[in-house]
Amino acid sequence: MKKTLISLVALTGVAVFGMTGCASKKYVDSQLNEALSAEISEVHTEMRQIRQDVDTHEQEIQELKVTAEEQEEKLNEKLGLIEDALARAEKANKLSKGKLLYEVTISDESVPFAYNKSELSEDAKAQLNIFAGVLIEENDDIYIEIQGHTDNVGSEKYNLELGQARADAVRAWLREKHNIPLHKMSTFSYGESKPVAENDTAENRARNRRVVLLVME
Repeated sequence: MKKTLISLVALTGVAVFGMTGCASKKYVDSQLNEALSAEISEVHTEMRQIRQDVDTHEQEIQELKVTAEEQEEKLNEKLGLIEDALARAEKANKLSKGKLLYEVTISDESVPFAYNKSELSEDAKAQLNIFAGVLIEENDDIYIEIQGHTDNVGSEKYNLELGQARADAVRAWLREKHNIPLHKMSTFSYGESKPVAENDTAENRARNRRVVLLVME
């Protein structure tokens, strides 16, 4: 009887120990899983933050690239304007060495160019024909400076180009229709830089849109 009781107690102790061991293992596994889950979650959070940082840096790089391209474009435009200014200064120096005989102005006020165009109107051609006839009768030993001027509508660069195109159109007409040698004519554009009136009304802007022919010997 005592032996049987001892055996039962021993078995009970083993069972209790076994149950305690299982519970301890489950607890340890649970703790490990929680720790692992927390670590994985933290890694995911860090990865999301890294992706956000990468996206932010890529956007900043793209913005810097766009800014650099814009700055380069503006710089090239400024360099172009400087080159044009130097060319005009050189021509102006040449002009200052000649003796001015007289000048003729063809403006939008009297014989308008088409809006934003450089083609000569019929009235402008008629005026140039009269001008050329006088030149041929007076003196062959002359030099003509053809200056293009505009109002202030549009950018500085655009107006320089428009003034140049109109001056070139006048020179081409005088060469093609009246055989005035190209080496006796030069053209350049002042653009909007030398107005003869304030650009505050349509009439004044029309006065500023003009081609001036300076006749020198």
